Amino acid sequence: MSDRFLITGGSGFIGSAYVKFLINSTEHAVLNLDKLTYASNQASLEAIDTNIRYRFVQGDILDSALIENILSEFQPNFIVHLAAESHVDRSIADAGNFVNTNIVGTYVLLEASRKYWQELNYEDAQKFKFHHISTDEVFGSLPELGLFSESSPYDPSSPYSASKAASDHLVRSWHRTYGLPILITNSSNNYGPHQFPEKLIPLTIMNALNEQPITVYGDGKNIRDWLYVSDHIDALYQLLLKGDEGNSYNIGGNNQKTNLEVVEGICNILDELLPRASDPTSLSYSDLIVFVSDRPGHDLRYAIDTNKIENHLNWHPKESFASGLRKTVIWYIENQSWVTNLTERIKS
Repeated sequence: MSDRFLITGGSGFIGSAYVKFLINSTEHAVLNLDKLTYASNQASLEAIDTNIRYRFVQGDILDSALIENILSEFQPNFIVHLAAESHVDRSIADAGNFVNTNIVGTYVLLEASRKYWQELNYEDAQKFKFHHISTDEVFGSLPELGLFSESSPYDPSSPYSASKAASDHLVRSWHRTYGLPILITNSSNNYGPHQFPEKLIPLTIMNALNEQPITVYGDGKNIRDWLYVSDHIDALYQLLLKGDEGNSYNIGGNNQKTNLEVVEGICNILDELLPRASDPTSLSYSDLIVFVSDRPGHDLRYAIDTNKIENHLNWHPKESFASGLRKTVIWYIENQSWVTNLTERIKS
């Protein structure tokens, strides 16, 4: 049975993966609403661009009139809210953009969704769900032991994580106050093909391939849990259909790695697949690693307790970190033009 999905931020990294999954693996119709900021890339969706079940609208989630028109015309059964500013360094440099998009934009979308949902007939209203996609960074930093659970207190450290925490609270309050059917998911660090090359893994790959310094914050011992993007999409889709209304679920990859381990792992794969040719005296891409001053408010460790989603759905990530990282490195080696075209578009 086919449904209609409104995906906000569907031209971004996770959003484009979700859109392609829906078009390629289901019979659902998809409307992708994306502002096309620097991190969005329509090239990621070229393969499905002409599919009759897919529609793209360029627009801002802050535009309430546009949102209301889309809801009225498209009549979605589900709204999957992925549109967000998401880079910590950029939030430190320009917090206002994160407040506007992540907090005010979520409010605008929630209000339009509430009005739309309240006017649906009983059957459609019972089916409707607003799925808010968030991050484990809202919980702050962990010590050497322990895991984030759904009941962990919010303790954000950066303007980015604070803006996402605020949006989580708004979504939860729209459920408790107005009864809006919602779902919140908080995931660990995503990685995989088509990720914008400012994030750690693609940035490391591209710097290595271009013989540029591979910068690592501090001593490189900050720990993140890594989740391959297709595993994340699988969990999101299952939870949308089977998750309990009003609940939140943490999604993790069970892959805790220090930043230095991640960078060295990439260098090892590149050493195997594409040995350095520009400097025959160098034995490894790891010689390009340079340690730089740590980022302000840099959380030490994130790690996800996945018991709730595992018990509810019997869900487990399919990719190990080793297999997912190798797939990612190979994709960037084979698709360097994708990165080049993206960066040139941004410069222009």
